Amino acid sequence: MAVNLVNVEQVSKVYGTRALLDGVSLGVSEGDRIGVVGRNGDGKTTLIRMLAKLEEADSGRVTHNGGLRLGVLTQHDSLDPEKTIRQEVIGDLADHEWAGSAKIRDVLTGLFGGLALPGFEHGLDTVIAPLSGGERRRIALAKLLIDEQDLIVLDEPTNHLDVEGISWLAGHLRARRSALVCVTHDRWFLDQVCTRMWDVQRGTVHEYEGGYSDYVFARAERERIAATEETKRQNLMRKELAWLRRGAPARTSKPRYRIEAANELIADVPPPRDTSELMKFANARLGKTVFDLEDVTVQAGPKTLLTHLTWQLGPGDRIGLVGVNGAGKTSLLRALAEASRTQGEEQPAAGKIVVGKTVRLAYLSQEVHELNPNLRVLEAVQQVRDRVDLGKGREMTAGQLCEQFGFTKEKQWTPVGDLSGGERRRLQILRLLMDEPNVLFLDEPTNDLDIETLTQLEDLLDGWPGSMIVISHDRFFIERTTDRVMALLGDRSLRMLPRGIDEYLERRQRMEEETTPSAAAPRTSSAPSSSSSAAPAVSAQASRAAKKELQKVERQLDKLSTRETTLHQQIAEHATDFEKVAKLDAELRELVTERDELEMRWLELAEDA
Repeated sequence: MAVNLVNVEQVSKVYGTRALLDGVSLGVSEGDRIGVVGRNGDGKTTLIRMLAKLEEADSGRVTHNGGLRLGVLTQHDSLDPEKTIRQEVIGDLADHEWAGSAKIRDVLTGLFGGLALPGFEHGLDTVIAPLSGGERRRIALAKLLIDEQDLIVLDEPTNHLDVEGISWLAGHLRARRSALVCVTHDRWFLDQVCTRMWDVQRGTVHEYEGGYSDYVFARAERERIAATEETKRQNLMRKELAWLRRGAPARTSKPRYRIEAANELIADVPPPRDTSELMKFANARLGKTVFDLEDVTVQAGPKTLLTHLTWQLGPGDRIGLVGVNGAGKTSLLRALAEASRTQGEEQPAAGKIVVGKTVRLAYLSQEVHELNPNLRVLEAVQQVRDRVDLGKGREMTAGQLCEQFGFTKEKQWTPVGDLSGGERRRLQILRLLMDEPNVLFLDEPTNDLDIETLTQLEDLLDGWPGSMIVISHDRFFIERTTDRVMALLGDRSLRMLPRGIDEYLERRQRMEEETTPSAAAPRTSSAPSSSSSAAPAVSAQASRAAKKELQKVERQLDKLSTRETTLHQQIAEHATDFEKVAKLDAELRELVTERDELEMRWLELAEDA
């Protein structure tokens, strides 16, 4: 029988006149892996702080098992700014001691990219004081994970980690024997790591078995059975469940929830997006040209990030952009945005960016631009517009859109200065959509947003007709809102990834494996032969040719994808016309064969480019 580590008995906590937690009783046992979800401000952080005895309850009791080894990652670290990374993370261990520990090597490599801590000027001997909040957070996480604990409590551990770092952290936590309680809005991470969920709502905590996918199903079913009045929220849950059942489980090894019940619940839920219909709207709003890049070079100061980039962002394209930190994701968006702002007059260091005449760009950057703190929420939205057309006949007033983004009628009259960081981020996105753009650039849009707000944002984007580029470390959000994934792998080029983020992680792993041995390989001669000096030129020429053909294949794949969507729609429209369906089906089979051949060619070229 599993040993009980922490007991929470009838705990209550009140802030002002609001009861965050009201008579909550919970327990954490050995082997538990618990994810904590809920809206911002509903008490997730308060709950885990009381669980860890970092905050006192107004009433009730929290007891720890005798000798409990507890590790806590809070949102604000307690690192000594005068110390070095070595002193905080490694402590007094000699180099041969920590370097001989597989666990320490794994943590340093997973969180920092190598034992030498590339990216920190003095490696382990870098002083902490001048470092950024993100760098300090990774140091605090490394310090925690190197120790042994019976229970780890993590508050937003994926913040400031890229896709690779999050993937590593999920694998690391799965392999540990410690129990885990984790607050995060990263739904992919929850599904990978957690086997139970706590949903904090209106002072109570609902418990669910399984990860995030199971929680979505169980909560939607519970709300249906209880016949709640929150129809809109229930429908959003069912829509997200439909996407999970039809898509995500096919990419995982353990779809754990009850398939028959799930299928019954989502029988009348259509796919999240009608791609063909959205394409029609996008073409009507944007025309043929959105952004055309011809042999473009992108720089950030003196550093060259991208070279010889020829690429098109077309009407209705929904692109997820991933890549290593510093590869140029944000710089690429800024170059496009600057060209749009100046109507093509401002151009990159080399090459040309052509901007469509009808482009209306909205760019959500990582920085939250400050609004007048005395403005009310509704006033801040109405400053942009009173009504908004969201496409497909959906029109909303400023107040209705505020409600969809979690600002209730009472909250709409809250001064902007009294909003939390997450609420300001929500308001920033809301104001962007209110301006009726037809092109969206979203740079880390999920920062500071709770899962319920993310679901509502995804629902809005499902019916939004336009072109979109999303940069995010939240792979669930990218897979949910975009149709294609493209990557910056640090080699100054942009690659399309037919298999999405899984392929990105595989390619990055291969790159790491290829560079590690070559760095350690002995040099056999200091003088290159004439044949070896000629080889790089031939190789470079072949690489350029491969890149050119690669871009051609990508454009062909785009056209095939659009045609495939149209064929599926036509087959559905003519379902009762057997002859017509047979003809369309034959064309679809030919198209699928052609697409498979092109994808194989793409994979061959991707190795050479």
